[in-house]
Amino acid sequence: MAEGLSEGKSRRIYLVLRDRILSNALTRGSRLPTENDLARFHRVSRVTVRRALAELERERLIERRRSSGTRVIYQPKSKPMTADISGVLANLTEMGERTTSDLREFGYLAAPAAVADALSLKPGAKVQRSVRVRSVKGMPFSYLTAHVPEDIGRTYSRNELAAQPMLALLERSGAKLDRASQRIGAVLASPDVARALKVPAWSPLIELVRVVFDRNGRGVEHLHALYRPDRYSFEMELVRTGDVDARTWRPDADPMCRKRTRSFDA
Repeated sequence: MAEGLSEGKSRRIYLVLRDRILSNALTRGSRLPTENDLARFHRVSRVTVRRALAELERERLIERRRSSGTRVIYQPKSKPMTADISGVLANLTEMGERTTSDLREFGYLAAPAAVADALSLKPGAKVQRSVRVRSVKGMPFSYLTAHVPEDIGRTYSRNELAAQPMLALLERSGAKLDRASQRIGAVLASPDVARALKVPAWSPLIELVRVVFDRNGRGVEHLHALYRPDRYSFEMELVRTGDVDARTWRPDADPMCRKRTRSFDA
């Protein structure tokens, strides 16, 4: 947390923007809204916004120029890990059957730049976008924003997505799911997400970004998931492998233990 920001409102704006940059929601080269727009959105003064931006600039996350505005210059130092999805699919499908889903949004639009890049789509290509809030025993625990290529999205209806897990619908479309690139981090809950998950605004959330690929290497789903940490956790079984002088921890080869996700009641 920035030590130089003693004012609560400036610190809050700094944290929100910083989390969006570090989570790659705002990618390198992206332009931030103007100071006036940020001030109106957060209901603060331009001076308050300016303090937050100054701290982000000091940390070399953004660059501010009078002629061209403010843009993101942060570049992640490492690529997301790639995980075999074969041991995950059955568990996620089972979870979908044990929980309820509230479909908040469903429609088609031009793929956002980050999604198009992740799915290797052509500029201007359309995707099907959905926003779902998943609950267990009436208590929300996840806020899911998914994008899939338009041709796959047309194979299922709004009502089907509201009633069935996304991965099951992807398989039904004919996609042969093979692997996934996945990143897990932490972010703060924006007011709209906080309301949906029934937590205070700016509460910490688990963030997961997953891109699912088929056997031909085609990206078939981009998922941005936010989870309440008091109701959801990730688990992975590890084993020691390698020679005596170079032993390391690796995921268990048993597909039932390779990777597991777990939702639970607090």
